[in-house]
Amino acid sequence: MRALLLAAGLGTRLQPLTSYLPKCLVPIHGRPVLDYWLENLLDHGVEEVLINTHFMAPMVQKYLNQSSWLPYIKVVHEETLLGTGGTILRNRDFFKDETFLVAHADNLTIFDIQDFEDQHAARPSGVELTMMVFETPDPQSCGIVSLDSEGVVQAFHEKVAKPPGNLANGAVYILEPSVVAWMATLGKTQVDLSNEVIPCFLDKIFTFHNGLYHRDIGTMDSWIES
Repeated sequence: MRALLLAAGLGTRLQPLTSYLPKCLVPIHGRPVLDYWLENLLDHGVEEVLINTHFMAPMVQKYLNQSSWLPYIKVVHEETLLGTGGTILRNRDFFKDETFLVAHADNLTIFDIQDFEDQHAARPSGVELTMMVFETPDPQSCGIVSLDSEGVVQAFHEKVAKPPGNLANGAVYILEPSVVAWMATLGKTQVDLSNEVIPCFLDKIFTFHNGLYHRDIGTMDSWIES
């Protein structure tokens, strides 16, 4: 399987850290968060990783040039941000019309990739993607999901005052090629995966529960706590 790590974001909520570093290189216990991602993916069966860049791209490229994983990485630079879905469409050939993983490289996530793949392979009939979910201690600040008895997403509750649970979208997905084909029918080069694609696949999204570790390090408080 191949993977896309989205690493082009501006990280404005993490200033002043991101005045000097791209968000994907923010250190966690002395290591860039991108380092955790590459180790987990490439040491556990992912054959090649595509990384998009934009903000402070030369710093990301310098880090990758010094990485032992460089032979298994392809970098694509976006002068104008394409959106998470737009990056997938622009690089559609990279995925070879096969199942692939996509993740935001600025979250800190520890999970078993083989378990994730196995869960996706065992998805109910008609499901076209599998979403990582996790239990959050602060459901009012997250996108909470409601599931049916089979673990298929029935509804999203985005940062509501009284969410119906604490199971949150981890923004890590395994997608079938059919999702990319559907995205292409939008006829757009800039596409947001979270807002324009995922909501259109209700009843077609299976879930993988990450019980190990997941944290959005998008704010200074969450970074300090990580």
